Amino acid sequence: MKSDIFIRILDSVRNGESAEMMISFDDREYIRKFLSSDRLIILGGGHVGLALSRMAAMLEFSVTVVDDRPAFANHTRFCEADTVICDSFENAIKSLDIRTTDYVCILTRGHRWDQKCVETILSGTMPYYLGMIGSRRRVAGLKETMLEKGFAGDRIEQLHAPIGLPIGGQTPAEIALSICAEMIRIKRSGAGKFASNVLFAKNTDRTTLEFLANSDTPRAMLMVLTSDGSTPVESGAMMAVDSLGNTYGTIGGGCSEAAAAKKAMKLIGTGQRAVVNFDMSNEVAEENGMVCGGTMTVLIEDIEP
Repeated sequence: MKSDIFIRILDSVRNGESAEMMISFDDREYIRKFLSSDRLIILGGGHVGLALSRMAAMLEFSVTVVDDRPAFANHTRFCEADTVICDSFENAIKSLDIRTTDYVCILTRGHRWDQKCVETILSGTMPYYLGMIGSRRRVAGLKETMLEKGFAGDRIEQLHAPIGLPIGGQTPAEIALSICAEMIRIKRSGAGKFASNVLFAKNTDRTTLEFLANSDTPRAMLMVLTSDGSTPVESGAMMAVDSLGNTYGTIGGGCSEAAAAKKAMKLIGTGQRAVVNFDMSNEVAEENGMVCGGTMTVLIEDIEP
């Protein structure tokens, strides 16, 4: 495999664009998708919005926070956010050009601002996830108002409100946790739309891509083609290794990763590829500390200049 493939992918990722790589092996075509980070737009910079921003950043969302109060909309308060906008909610929503892949959480300080946010969003492109905080009574009243204003019922029903999974959360952190759980559930349910040969996992660590794309050091790529059962990573997980055994990224750690890395070091400079199968469910695996209990197929390939 040529390194220029990773240069192209890295350029796309840096520009916030998606990219993909085709892999042919054993009479089957695999497509590894490299997706730009999911954008989460938080409308409201209060206590719940602050907790949500921190948790969502840990989950690799690209976070944008909007509030019309300078004391709440600033990078000092939201240091994890990629973008912080201090403007009216209506103006900010229009300027953000909401996409069908976006996640939007309405967490403003009052019903009036909530309604304006919902009206503005329903008038444009519907995001992948739209949630609003509020009691059931308040939510029911807002939905009725939206119907009276002429908004389509099917669009209104896409609103997740009250927001979050019903875990009984009361503190800002607990409510933020319930919201993140609901977004992840929605996100993972959408993964089933892809065919079994589409590998997209989570986004590859940028350092791994940079090493594969730009390093003059002889190196090899390792990618999980299939995973079944309780494996430590999903199909699509990637890592790289150089001839000294230095690794970038991970395919799950432990004995299986060490064995794959050792195999990869032998392939470096040969222009060859190989596939290694790991069974972490048998007695030998248990004796070696592989407690996950699944199986994994890993492609190992030398990266040529």
